[in-house]
Amino acid sequence: MLVRKPLDLPFDPITRAAEIWQRRFGDARAMAAVTSIMRAQQILLAELDAQLRPHGLTFARYEALVLITFSRDGALPLRLIGQRLMVHPTSVTNIINRLERHELVVRRPNPRDGRGTLAEITAAGRALVERATKDLMAAEFGLGGYDAAQLDEISGLLRGLRVAAGDFAETAPAAGSGKAG
Repeated sequence: MLVRKPLDLPFDPITRAAEIWQRRFGDARAMAAVTSIMRAQQILLAELDAQLRPHGLTFARYEALVLITFSRDGALPLRLIGQRLMVHPTSVTNIINRLERHELVVRRPNPRDGRGTLAEITAAGRALVERATKDLMAAEFGLGGYDAAQLDEISGLLRGLRVAAGDFAETAPAAGSGKAG
């Protein structure tokens, strides 16, 4: 497990900001929650990127490789990669360019769409995903301090936000969540 560089602050800056917010503007709970989520995202992304750095990957590139390995044929249209990763097409192009430079994916024409391009994972890309995934699993994706019920609770709480944002239509429980959505 990685050791995070502590900030060593003598107080919780989010709690302090919430106290001041409460006095100035009123209810601070939403502000404190969103600020906590944003800080947690920074911490987790830094930790995941550090875990993946020895593999020559960032978390964004790892996600793309994993997504492609999940496909039936080991290849996906770039547009679909962007949709599934919920990123802008320019970001997908950047990610695939870097993966291609390291010979982890190759681009090829999409036979179903004459204008489209597929990103296809290479044998080296598959092998790298296996090694990187073992490391992330061993590090529990940076969430080793939480038990299974807490992880389900975190996912459930954030799922509601994602549904409200229109990420997907809620029609069934989340796969692997162990409970109804």
